[in-house]
Amino acid sequence: MSHLLALDIGWGTVLAIKTLIVLAFIPLSALILGYVFLLKMMSHMQSRLGPMDPGGFHGWYQLVGDGVKFMQKEDIMPVDADRRVFALAPAVVVLSTFLVFVVIPAGPRLVVAPLDVGVFYALAVSSLSVIGVLMAGWASSNKFALMGALRAAAQLIAYELPLVLAVVGVVIQAGTMNLQGIVHIQQDGSIFGWSGIGNPFILTQFVGFALFMVAAQAELTQPPFDMPVAESELVAGYMVEYTGFRFLFFFIGEFGTAFAFAALAATLFLGGWSVPGVHGSAADLLGPLVLFAKVMLVAFLMFWARFTYPRLREDQLQALAWKWLIPIALVNILVTGVLKVAFS
Repeated sequence: MSHLLALDIGWGTVLAIKTLIVLAFIPLSALILGYVFLLKMMSHMQSRLGPMDPGGFHGWYQLVGDGVKFMQKEDIMPVDADRRVFALAPAVVVLSTFLVFVVIPAGPRLVVAPLDVGVFYALAVSSLSVIGVLMAGWASSNKFALMGALRAAAQLIAYELPLVLAVVGVVIQAGTMNLQGIVHIQQDGSIFGWSGIGNPFILTQFVGFALFMVAAQAELTQPPFDMPVAESELVAGYMVEYTGFRFLFFFIGEFGTAFAFAALAATLFLGGWSVPGVHGSAADLLGPLVLFAKVMLVAFLMFWARFTYPRLREDQLQALAWKWLIPIALVNILVTGVLKVAFS
């Protein structure tokens, strides 16, 4: 950052600038996905006229109105709630999203922390959201909230395994857990000697990509894996007692995490910010735009599934993870390891 600005500033200032950028980007990413997919794409796919009307052109004011509505609502806490835990729960959920963004590169030098264990770190901190969910369900002093939190914990723990195993194939093929290194390997690679598009790992790890997308959908508790917040069964699950800006924090956490998972998928399987043949400062300029385009493509697949499939039963959810996704992921790891040794 200091090199880009050509200023001699201390590491503390650099860290503060990076932190503020990431903190500002979390609600921005949530707004982008909420506006483009939740309101507009869904409106077109389901012929919903309401979100297409407010403000004129494509209902541009709908999301603004929703935000103003949430900010105006009274901040209410149940009488018997554990007030401190109840208040902290939404912040913990958003914090886990913030920690994921820290290691996602948007260019050769546009990354907050290029950790050597970036893949392991990103998947580890993304699971911290389950702590915030359990805090919300337990502190609400509401049986529906507690049941939703327990459902969420069981679901998130079950799908952490296929999520991690889906990425192991990429790590084996790349030979590194550094996200920046994985991008460079895809950028500089070739397909049967042709390097026109590099070597995006989705061509060889398409099974891992499919597993990652399914597991990420479950981690986000989005349909068809929305049992923890099932309106027809639990009203709103662990969020049932939250109002106003605290409920908005859960919304920001969900959609911000969706953007983060889409960015991880784009980085691991689609080459991230890379453009074949573009390096240095040019890559720093084009990288964020390229990464954003790939993120929107992956997010489209996520929300398309959200609007298409009905909710699973709890037993179907667990069976899908333990009987299908995990065995398929293990076979993918085995095949990737054998091919890596055979052709290295």
